[in-house]
Amino acid sequence: MENAILEYNQFVLPALMLFASGLIGAMFKKNLVVVFMCIEMMLCAAALLTMSFSAQYAHADGWVFALLILAVGACEVAVALAVIIQRFKLKQQPFTDELNSKRE
Repeated sequence: MENAILEYNQFVLPALMLFASGLIGAMFKKNLVVVFMCIEMMLCAAALLTMSFSAQYAHADGWVFALLILAVGACEVAVALAVIIQRFKLKQQPFTDELNSKRE
């Protein structure tokens, strides 16, 4: 039954890979939906790390903080969806090519 116990270092590398792939996707993709999905991946990686370190040190603080991260992610999805819908109504394309212009 000792094999059932997972250590925190088994979650560090997958969380870092998840965060890195989200960061690369957010930096290089042009579609707004994909960019926000990559940001959500980075938030999930941060939540995974806080939960794994919380389990390692037997504190509930990391679990509460991970729940807070997921709540912030849910709010971010609602705002991002509104931004994407407005962008699509204005330009008929959900791309980030002209997003930094101040005329919009």
